[in-house]
This record gives sequence, C-alpha cells and structure tokens, in this order.
Amino acid sequence: MVILYCLMEFKVVRFNELKRYLKTVTDKTLSNNLKELEADNLIIRKEYPQIPPKVEYSLSDRGKSLMVVLDQLCVWGENNREP
Repeated sequence: MVILYCLMEFKVVRFNELKRYLKTVTDKTLSNNLKELEADNLIIRKEYPQIPPKVEYSLSDRGKSLMVVLDQLCVWGENNREP
C-alpha cells in the first residue's frame, strides 16, 4: 500500500527513488512487490531501451481508482480510532 501512495504522490518514480522513499525495504522485497502490483494491473512499468537500463513506475487507471477507496478507508480509520 505504501508503494501505491508513493506513486500517487510522485506520479512517475524510478526503482531507486522508491527505495529511498521507503528507506528500510530490500531490493528483493521491493522488486517482488512491484511485480505483484504490475501483475494485478495496479501499476505500469515502463522500460526504456538504453544503457544503463531505465525503468519508471506509475499508477495505472485501475490503481488510481483503488486509491480513492484506500483514501476513504484511511478517513474511516481516523474517524473511528479509539481515543
């Protein structure tokens, strides 16, 4: 979910940028999560044919529609948390 929020905030992000934003995540964990999100059509992976390789990630339309739901879930949580 944190990856989706990063992509919502920053629009287009490269792998190392995501890693810096998330701080404690390993390369393997981030890579696996990105692959799962891409397989679920929640993010778009754009690879540029150059050396060194350049890959950018962004939210798909499906991912953007999920963010509306997640935002409402966060609002609900804030409104219903115990004092």
